[in-house]
Amino acid sequence: MGYFYLLVLVLFSRSCFFQTTKGLQAYQAQLFLQIRKHLEYPSQLQILDNYNGSLCDLAATAHIMISCQDNFVTELKIRGDKLANVSGFNGYAIHNKTLSETFSINSLVTTLARLTSLRVLSLVSLGIWGPLPDKIHRLYSLELLDLSSNFMFGCIPPQISRIVKLQTLTLDGNYFNDTIPDTLDSLSNLSVLSLRGNHLKGQFPSSICRISSLTDIALCHNKLSGELPDFSSLTRLRVLDVRENQFDSQLPIMPRGLVTALLGKNLFSGEIPAQVGILTHLQHLDLSFNHLSGTPPFALFDLPNISYLNLASNMLSGSLPEQITCGSKLGFVDISSNKLVGFISEVMKLGTQGSPVSRLFSSEELEEAPNNFDSSMFMGESPAGKLYKGRLENGTYVAVRSLNLLKRYSIQNLKVRLDFFSKLHHPHLVSLLGHCIDGGVQDDPFANKVFLVYEYVPNGNYRMHLSESCPEKILKWSDRLAILIDVAKAVHFLHTGVIPGVYNNRLKTNNILLDEHRIAKLCDYGMSIILEDNEKLEAKGGGLKSSQRQTLEDDVYNFGFILLESLVGPIVSGKGETFLLNEMASFGSQDGRKRIVDPAVLMTSSQESLSIIVSITRKCTCPEPSSRPSFEDVLWNLQYAAQVQATADADQKSDSTS
Repeated sequence: MGYFYLLVLVLFSRSCFFQTTKGLQAYQAQLFLQIRKHLEYPSQLQILDNYNGSLCDLAATAHIMISCQDNFVTELKIRGDKLANVSGFNGYAIHNKTLSETFSINSLVTTLARLTSLRVLSLVSLGIWGPLPDKIHRLYSLELLDLSSNFMFGCIPPQISRIVKLQTLTLDGNYFNDTIPDTLDSLSNLSVLSLRGNHLKGQFPSSICRISSLTDIALCHNKLSGELPDFSSLTRLRVLDVRENQFDSQLPIMPRGLVTALLGKNLFSGEIPAQVGILTHLQHLDLSFNHLSGTPPFALFDLPNISYLNLASNMLSGSLPEQITCGSKLGFVDISSNKLVGFISEVMKLGTQGSPVSRLFSSEELEEAPNNFDSSMFMGESPAGKLYKGRLENGTYVAVRSLNLLKRYSIQNLKVRLDFFSKLHHPHLVSLLGHCIDGGVQDDPFANKVFLVYEYVPNGNYRMHLSESCPEKILKWSDRLAILIDVAKAVHFLHTGVIPGVYNNRLKTNNILLDEHRIAKLCDYGMSIILEDNEKLEAKGGGLKSSQRQTLEDDVYNFGFILLESLVGPIVSGKGETFLLNEMASFGSQDGRKRIVDPAVLMTSSQESLSIIVSITRKCTCPEPSSRPSFEDVLWNLQYAAQVQATADADQKSDSTS
């Protein structure tokens, strides 16, 4: 009898459990229908139209992910396609850009608060607009809140500090235009604070420095001003990004463990403190476009982990030592537009592992290498001259370019130009191995022809790898980004890594070569040094002349076309300006992108990564040269897009294996 009652009790309990579970699932499903209605039925949620199963079993896509624990929804991520970089937003709904005039962010938050176990909430690019309501604190279980790329404005409500479990707060790319609340130190578990790309004003709250758990602070692209506090107490801080604000103090004291410090495009003044010499973990330092003065600490260049150092466009002065020591990982340095005297070549940075030293070749060697310039060794022709494949006596394959000089240069003048040219060493430039000057008639002091001997790069050019005529070699999006980053690094070096800079570098997809590991190397660069009247060689810094500025902008513009071909394929080069005028607007909509973007890109790219490149492409190809970005900006956007894509790829791989 006792056994019978026990059995009845077990069956009754199980029945109650199933009924409770079924009721919970129905309740959560009803909430999701309300959320979908609040968001005005975005296409990304069409997957729910004919779905009758449990929300917890819904397969994740690139646009929606729902996770559960014990049948309670704990994670909700929805990514839309309503980009927030819209000019003219003034706090009211914009047709096809934001949600409609009837949208209520207040009602949306009320519904979301009924998901009482929600720990992760990410609502990105959904056109959400309006002030973030005070009741946001009702989402008390949240550990991650990401409302990026929407149209929220006004203040960040202080009540957000009552979500005490919050570890990541991301409100990037909105229109918040008040001060940062001074109560965020209540978030004792916060590790990531990201408020990039808003209109925040006022001072940096010193209370933030009491959040000892912080690892990342990203406040770039705002209107913050005043003084930055002492960050040394934030011992876990790894990333500090306050670029493009209006901070006007001296540089702050930074914690020893900092890895990335981005403080460019502010109003910082004074000297770079010697304290930076103890930042042994520092990899990335950007102090460009400020009012810094004095001589930079030479220890900066020799930090053990430094790989990126940008001191451009300040008022730094003094002399760099002839043999300045550079750290083994330092791959990017920009000291341009200062009052510094000196030279940091790529060979100094690479040390004994640098590119081969350029040497003088005899005419006999060069006639023998390409078999006396036989047509069978002919590789192509450009305005820079004919190109032949050759083989040196030691078996090394080379590429030999024959240049007929249109201007009469004295041999001495040409040697000066070639000496400067030989210093252009970079991992992503095709290495110049040497040269040979042909003076023509004996005792003639003028040169008629010059031969340039380059390393041979065997795997074709970038344009070939974008073409449908070679489908097995077509590159996926992450590979294209890696190549574009390589080339941008090379061009940035040409512009800023030597004094004077080298511009007008014939940038096009045909001139990007790939080696056997698909590492990109730029060829045909620097021809203006040899082929044009070049007053730049006599310049000693102190800013660009107008002709230099124009060619710099031409490099940016031409790189924009390389970006464009990377997006849509090589057909764009035949359409030129017409394509820009008629088709660029199509990038703004999802349907337009599907129509013109290369399918290989669409299938292998995340929407956010693609949007970043579309945006920088538009800026590079802007008809007004003064509106185009610097190569530093181009490179940053490329690296950011690659990082976003890597994260998306990792998430997709994780979802497919879980």
